Amino acid sequence: MGNLIEVVYFVAVALFILGLKRMSSPRHAREGIVWAGVGMVAATVATFFVPNLENFGLMIAAILIGSGIAFVSGKRVAMTDMPQMIALYNGMGGGAAAAIAAVELLKMSGNHADMSHSMITVQLAVAGAVIGTVSFSGSLIAFAKLQGWLRKAIRFPYQQIFNLVVFVGTIGTGVYLAFVGADISIIILFFVLALAFGVLITIPIGGADMPVVISLFNALTGLAVAFEGFVLNNAAMIIAGTVVGAAGTLLTQLMARAMNRPISNVLFGSFGTTGGAVEEEVTGSLKPIEASDAAVMMAFAEKVIIIPGYGLAVAQAQHKIWEMSKQLIENGVDVKFAIHPVAGRMPGHMNVLLAEAGVPYDRILDLDEINEDFATTDVALVIGANDVVNPVARTNPESPIYGMPILNADYAKNVIVIKRGKGAGFSGIENALFYNDNTRMLYGDGQEMASQLIQGIKEL
Repeated sequence: MGNLIEVVYFVAVALFILGLKRMSSPRHAREGIVWAGVGMVAATVATFFVPNLENFGLMIAAILIGSGIAFVSGKRVAMTDMPQMIALYNGMGGGAAAAIAAVELLKMSGNHADMSHSMITVQLAVAGAVIGTVSFSGSLIAFAKLQGWLRKAIRFPYQQIFNLVVFVGTIGTGVYLAFVGADISIIILFFVLALAFGVLITIPIGGADMPVVISLFNALTGLAVAFEGFVLNNAAMIIAGTVVGAAGTLLTQLMARAMNRPISNVLFGSFGTTGGAVEEEVTGSLKPIEASDAAVMMAFAEKVIIIPGYGLAVAQAQHKIWEMSKQLIENGVDVKFAIHPVAGRMPGHMNVLLAEAGVPYDRILDLDEINEDFATTDVALVIGANDVVNPVARTNPESPIYGMPILNADYAKNVIVIKRGKGAGFSGIENALFYNDNTRMLYGDGQEMASQLIQGIKEL
């Protein structure tokens, strides 16, 4: 039976890896999710046949309750709320790993004879506990920020020094547990400090950096699961956790590079702060345009590039924008979509929205693939995006976003910006693009404006 269980675990891991590979492309992402899901079910069923396993009733109850909550919430959650759901579920993964470590440490508390023979196991349990607990509490704060429950970054004097003290305390108690003994009072103090540290490192982070935060905590969750896999001697957890940790680390690096933030700053600095936002000296004025005039401008263009952002998700305008795009395509206009790596509130957020609307994948291009096309573009339509098209990232060394790669919308012959109001972007920085001579502002709800553009194009 033991060999059969290991074979099932191996097949499950293979499905995890193949599923993750399929998820790398929007064309095959759905298949990848199904493959990984089949692998997870296989590994879960095989675990029930592990020798000397107990508490089957609790296991089944936990699976049914968790699956039921996930199924209902997954069906009901709006696409605009997908980032916070990802943050929440990622936190649950880290919390589960931490709970495993807590149970194992409690089993070992007061039993020094066992601990002397399981020193490596204790050390791995502690390592997984630290990482999983930090990921759990940090992800909950990220969820609160994305949900709008915690709207402002929280900062206080000597914050970094205080965080360092809490971190040292967490590591110190962890080292005591790993090398001295699993005392119950130290275990409680250890988890309290780890939970506090996860909260403390997340509360000063601004919402504009949430894609990096989610990626980072995703990597930490995977690593925590891998450590606890060693503790439980579960090959599926070890390999799956390692794969998730590696993928999350790579994604974190890509997101950090897209925001021009070194990994060292992401890990140890107050990333996400604007550092005292510099007032941008913008010249010119905001020039409004009517939907009918914007429709004429796009209908008679040869090339149009659409740049979606979080405002598109809030307005749930992706279907209307694609309907408008199809009309333009029927009129002979070359229409493409430009995606910035950190557009939205999580990696791939815009890709998911556009795929849901039925936009063909060959019309959705990343920053590196499309940036050179803006110079020959007649109209760049910006809907809901702000900081990712702000030219001060190229021109103002004092700007908090200076050096961040942006979509070169300002190079287009004409720019139309669909925006609900005149406020600044998520980072709080005024966008110089909006004041350019070739930019026109189409004020209003994204879905409503898209409907008016559709009507305007039909009437031509």
